[in-house]
Amino acid sequence: MPDTLDDSTLIARSIGAPESFAALFDRHADEIHRYAARRLGGELADDVTGEVFLAAFRGRARYDPSWPDARPWLYGIATKVVSQHRRAERRRTAAMARVSVERPGTFDDRSADRVTAEQLQPRLARALTRLSAAERDLLLLVAWADLTYEEAALALGVPVGTVRSRLHRLRVKVRRALGGTDPFAEEPQHG
Repeated sequence: MPDTLDDSTLIARSIGAPESFAALFDRHADEIHRYAARRLGGELADDVTGEVFLAAFRGRARYDPSWPDARPWLYGIATKVVSQHRRAERRRTAAMARVSVERPGTFDDRSADRVTAEQLQPRLARALTRLSAAERDLLLLVAWADLTYEEAALALGVPVGTVRSRLHRLRVKVRRALGGTDPFAEEPQHG
């Protein structure tokens, strides 16, 4: 299957030739797998990725052909699959929040950022546990999956204005929970 075909064309072709769907899998599976691993841990990422593409394959006839990029659709499915695994995610996040970070005795300039991130992780994990499932889904779709506001809106089935206002409130809420530290200091320049 030529790489020049957009996702919409691949999905349409897969209706009559199901093997065409493999090109969509090859194109996006690694990205969906990384997202699943970050949300639920590596032990569930393979299962989640398989569930996402199985659901996508089964629902491909309902795909909106006006969207040439299937990423938002796939992330929407992934978000639903992740919500089915939410209990494991909550346990993992709660465990991360309880982990104490030990300061290394010495470190060089290159490791300073890593040490700062490691120290921030338990506080950030605690902040994430205080968010609703919908808030956490939106934040992680933008922060981890790097979806634009429009793509996140499509993935979650909400208007783009809702995404913008929710993200603004989320930044304030997370910043407050971290005592003024903004882990998302660079405001995304999305749509």
